[in-house]
Amino acid sequence: MSSDREQKGKRYLTALFLAAALLCAVLLCAWFLEPENRLQQAEASAGGSGNRTVLLGGMPVGIYMETDGVMVLSTESLEGVDGEEHEPAAGIVRTGDYITAVNEKEISGKSELLEAVDDLDRDSVVLTLRRSGETMDVRIRPVECAPDDYKLGIWVRDNVQGLGTVTFLTEQSRFGALGHGIHDTDTNVLMTISDGTLYKTSIQDVIKGADGSPGTMEGIIVYNNYNILGTIDKNTEAGIYGTVDRIDELFEEQIPIETASTAEIVTGDALMRCFVDNEVRDYKIQVTDIDTSGNEINKGLVIQVTDPELLEKTGGIIQGMSGSPIIQNGKLIGAVTHVFVQDSTKGYGIFIENMLNQVE
Repeated sequence: MSSDREQKGKRYLTALFLAAALLCAVLLCAWFLEPENRLQQAEASAGGSGNRTVLLGGMPVGIYMETDGVMVLSTESLEGVDGEEHEPAAGIVRTGDYITAVNEKEISGKSELLEAVDDLDRDSVVLTLRRSGETMDVRIRPVECAPDDYKLGIWVRDNVQGLGTVTFLTEQSRFGALGHGIHDTDTNVLMTISDGTLYKTSIQDVIKGADGSPGTMEGIIVYNNYNILGTIDKNTEAGIYGTVDRIDELFEEQIPIETASTAEIVTGDALMRCFVDNEVRDYKIQVTDIDTSGNEINKGLVIQVTDPELLEKTGGIIQGMSGSPIIQNGKLIGAVTHVFVQDSTKGYGIFIENMLNQVE
């Protein structure tokens, strides 16, 4: 039989092991905290400055967005079966209009519009348009271009796709990206979207920029469910916004960072975080000018790339880097938005405050 001293020693060791196990469990819980909890802890440690804490981006993503209605690009003339030229939509619909219904039947895409036009068997058609936030009905007389083949003479678009860079993620899993809105390439009109999807992308090549010819990232986006990272619900002049569902896949390295107020930003040294050579890392830049006038929401900062390695690889700022975080004094101050065409080492950036104002 064991002595009392031995029994006490065993009880002491058991208690010690339990305490150690409990400590390990606490440490593991802290290590595997959800991103929103990490952000809450980071905000609590920020000293109550009032600045927000987010997860730092810099990763490229694929973007696919569908327009809210069918966007009108332009009108054209058509030759009818009578041999005459007709332009049925001229002066009735305008570039930038959105067609939302045909003869009171709602449409959401180009295919539905084409089907509606194919079914026409009358002398005129009523289109419901959204123009500058207002809804109106207009009447157009289709042109019979061949027997029982009617056309409206309108060029349209219903989606947009491309590459960009995620800037940040909030504790509500809301992301901000690009720092500028997505405009139609033909009309330069900010696109009104119904919804969109964020995809994983594989960057295949980087074309180096030069004066007068900005470089670009070339990537592959496979549009299937396996590659979906989240959803897009806002396209604004200050960037695109939505929700990330697969946070760990996009934010493999989850780095909390405090955001800076516009008043904290100064000219001088800064960092740009972007994806080059299959990795996300920081490169040296200079903030050369700060414009707080608000005349252009996404051009408050003027920056210049000074990092020799990035200059060698990309020539400076290239297409696809829009949204790349700009960091100064350990804080997120903004995101890259534009490159100067005549000098690819320089570009514009947006204040992070302007992006945060749009995120919810």
